[in-house]
Amino acid sequence: MSSLTYLKPKTFKTIEEERQHRKERLAAAFRLFSRFGFNEGVAGHITVRDPEYTDHFWVNPYGKHFSQISVSNLILVNDKGEVVEGEKSLNQAALAIHSEIHKARPDVIASAHAHSVYGRTWSSFGRLLDPISQDACQFYNDHGLFNDFTGLVYESEEGQRIAKALGQYKAVILQNHGLLTVGQSVDSTAWWFITMEKLCQSQILAESVQMPIIIDDKSAELAAEQTGSEYEGWLNFQPLWDRILKEEPDFLN
Repeated sequence: MSSLTYLKPKTFKTIEEERQHRKERLAAAFRLFSRFGFNEGVAGHITVRDPEYTDHFWVNPYGKHFSQISVSNLILVNDKGEVVEGEKSLNQAALAIHSEIHKARPDVIASAHAHSVYGRTWSSFGRLLDPISQDACQFYNDHGLFNDFTGLVYESEEGQRIAKALGQYKAVILQNHGLLTVGQSVDSTAWWFITMEKLCQSQILAESVQMPIIIDDKSAELAAEQTGSEYEGWLNFQPLWDRILKEEPDFLN
């Protein structure tokens, strides 16, 4: 009988190799976010921490459509908001939110926020997601709520409050704003956002008919352990990576 073969995250021999890997995954995530419709004008950003300069992060240039982002377009920003590599400008909201999250959570490698339709719709209720399905249990006791919307996020102080609401969770619902996810890789971070958006859609659809049955705490905790780990987040992104690599390989340029 043959043994099961499990996919494993890649390991790296050099900082340069790891940096290139992170940038490739970041560019791929933007292409996928575009495919899923997570692009609303100039809103939205995904960041990944640089493996060498850990107080710097790579991010999308301001005003460039997600569907057009390639590795060469990404910009490197330091903790002061200065673009140290790349030619385009930085979305000020990306600095205010992501810089504070990266400061508060040294374990966080990547962070994603976009104005997706169902995420921003669900956020208007000021509620956490309920464990109404096996998939929803990915976020059981692992997402927070930031319920203090005061307009566009341009100041580091508000970014700090968002980071506090995130706490040690992998996601936070920004009331009247949208979703934000984090992870120890771009892969898991992007997957958490993609699936959380669909879970918002699922609960909205369910509640439009009647109040759904909630999974009991014990079963939800078990399902969370089985489906909500960092590895599971990374693993679920791999088919999406294979798809975008085959269909839009130019993002590697």
